Amino acid sequence: MQSLNPIMKTDYPDPDVIRVGNAYYMVSTTMYFFPGCAILRSYDLVNWEIVNYVFDKLEDSSAENLEREESIYGHGMWAPTLRFHNGIYYIAFSSVDIKKTYFFTTDDIEKGKWEKHYMDGFFHDLSLLFDDDGRVYVTYGNGDIWITELEPDLSAIKEGGLSKIIIRDTDDVYLRYEGSHIYKIDGYYYIFLIHWPKSAGMRTQVVYRASDLNGEFERRDLVIDDIGNPGRGVAQGGIVDTPDGKWVAYLFQDCGAVGRVPVIVPLTFKDGFPYVSDDLKIPSEKNIKKFLEKQNLAKDHKYDKLYTSDDFKYDVTMTSHPGLKMQWQWNHLPCDSGWKIKHEGGLEIKNTKIATNLVHARNMLTQRMMMPKCSATVTIDVSGIKDGDVAGICAMQGCYGLVGVRNQSFQKELVVMVRKKEEVDRFDKRIDYMPGNVVFSRIINTDVVKLKICADFTGGKDTAYFYYDAGDGMIDTGVSHKLYFGLDHFTGCRFGLFNFATKQPGGKAVFNDFEYEAED
Repeated sequence: MQSLNPIMKTDYPDPDVIRVGNAYYMVSTTMYFFPGCAILRSYDLVNWEIVNYVFDKLEDSSAENLEREESIYGHGMWAPTLRFHNGIYYIAFSSVDIKKTYFFTTDDIEKGKWEKHYMDGFFHDLSLLFDDDGRVYVTYGNGDIWITELEPDLSAIKEGGLSKIIIRDTDDVYLRYEGSHIYKIDGYYYIFLIHWPKSAGMRTQVVYRASDLNGEFERRDLVIDDIGNPGRGVAQGGIVDTPDGKWVAYLFQDCGAVGRVPVIVPLTFKDGFPYVSDDLKIPSEKNIKKFLEKQNLAKDHKYDKLYTSDDFKYDVTMTSHPGLKMQWQWNHLPCDSGWKIKHEGGLEIKNTKIATNLVHARNMLTQRMMMPKCSATVTIDVSGIKDGDVAGICAMQGCYGLVGVRNQSFQKELVVMVRKKEEVDRFDKRIDYMPGNVVFSRIINTDVVKLKICADFTGGKDTAYFYYDAGDGMIDTGVSHKLYFGLDHFTGCRFGLFNFATKQPGGKAVFNDFEYEAED
């Protein structure tokens, strides 16, 4: 039986959470996946479902489009802040590659379209505060934490407004203060920060408090705990209140190749400071469950899972580009001429560029992997792939692994290709330009194959396994591939459906009957 924490079992880092009425809403970092900035909803603080996305694209740049040899791996949108003020929802974040700060607004967080504004400049890990006197502030920074006043409409920094460093990190650290989350509660300003002092041996969560933004901020540690995952401290995220006056923090923990996974932390206020426990440890499973028993605000609600199977049979009466299921995201911006849903069913991916290897493959459709174990199976028709094409399913990350069909000199070949960590580490850039390593191959005489990947994250195993069925039943390739979380991509591992060309564009592959299974 799984433990309660981490609470979501998949990659939703840098969470920020609000409550409006009986609904909780969460946003997190989505980087280079589109549509971007998923809106998640919960009524019980345990189960979450995707209800909307904030944007389809940011700037339509060549890097976002995976054009030429450009990409935004490891970049894109980071650490959004989510607020609700005077009937309007606000989301703000900075883009690491574009060096702009974006502000999105809507009056309907679940179904509404988001209006986009931006300012030039980069506010690292920003957090918004709408103060009682109508002023608007943003906190941000790495090491030095700033507070800066904005115009009320968030159009610019307010001329002559408050802008100063309020916290400086002087400790001996591996990671300086960042990940700001600011709140005003009962007359005090609270700023929550992630920190990694060398003395702690793990990431920690701290909180600062002041009664005046021009005054001195006092510090206290809030959480120093790895919940049994040695050296991987729980930290960075927001807090939210419940209707009965309780409080809870949503932080995250590095969980290896599956990514950075949310952790729920009940808290109270003691001596005017947020408080978790005397020893700074997260409460026991028993105590958390007892706390959560009273927090289910919609007991009959049926949640959509954070992952999904898909038969790719959509209504294409009016368009071949219907809205896909919410759980799907594209790796970088898709090229609309390179994909469609066929009238008879099936996702067709057509090559629109030449790609050296998997990480250059445009129109890759992805879903997050789930811990502790998960698997995905897909049927693929490769009758339309051209010489040099590779089409299949992958474990997508810098140290990727794939099982697919390669058209090699006009002969179909079942292959497993991988990129190993020691090879990724050789590259200075965040994307490599070397072909994948073929570690398994077999000539096949069919155009329709079933492919499968199993991923095991149990106890840090972080291993993928590859299977195929070319008409003789499902066969184990015997390949096991080690997965890693790396700063080159900076995201958890995902299943990806792909088709890329190494010689000429135009080849097509059709995907059907995607089956996703996860150990709950």
